[in-house]
Amino acid sequence: MPAKRVIPCLDVKDGRVVKGVQFKNLRDLGSPVDLARRYDAEGADEVVFLDISASEENRSTQETWVRQVARELTIPFAVGGGVSRPEDFTRLLRNGADKVAMNTAAVRNPELVRQAAALVGSQCVVAAVDVKRDPECGWRVFIKGGKEATELSALPWLLRLQELGAGEILLTSMDRDGTLEGFDLELLRQAAKLDIPVIASGGAGQESHFLEALEAGADAVLAATLFHEGTLPIPRLKRYLSERGQLMRLEEPCSM
Repeated sequence: MPAKRVIPCLDVKDGRVVKGVQFKNLRDLGSPVDLARRYDAEGADEVVFLDISASEENRSTQETWVRQVARELTIPFAVGGGVSRPEDFTRLLRNGADKVAMNTAAVRNPELVRQAAALVGSQCVVAAVDVKRDPECGWRVFIKGGKEATELSALPWLLRLQELGAGEILLTSMDRDGTLEGFDLELLRQAAKLDIPVIASGGAGQESHFLEALEAGADAVLAATLFHEGTLPIPRLKRYLSERGQLMRLEEPCSM
């Protein structure tokens, strides 16, 4: 059984890491390079960078900070934002990313998922899916950084992404994002029926929330505010999860 993963998420806007609540009221939290260096040292399993304004501004992810981050990290990292063509995957991978995430472009052109998987391998293709609870369809899929609703219901869309060749799902509950009230466990239990890994995102506020998400079927847990502000150090969280039966990669003490 693969080890569960703890993943900090860095939303990048204009080359700076930002964070808000339910995708609004963004505040500056620092340099992506500095935070990447810190998370590498703290023992994060991976890092995700999302260029949150790229799709809205109709541009690709800026390569400068991707290259800078790649020089600093020894752990895998994924990059998303403004990915709209198969060649965007090869471009970002060549600049040092290990995985590439897409959201808006996959909805606009689902065949892009299949093309990307054929070009670079499913293991490099992350489908990011932002959802809100909706009385008509359970959870509705949103694009453009959470600003535009679609006609897609989340669960059928997740199955379609799997069929198209996505290697992993980054699933964000917009209702819970930044609230610190816990992950949407009902959503995660439904998503856990997939055959590909699911990263839980949106709502973590304390150690127990991460455990609940993993027990609900998530393969990895992602957070931003708790990690960025140092409220919950990653080593402490991983020890907590390990002590409660979750298989985690823990840092080995240095031998003398």
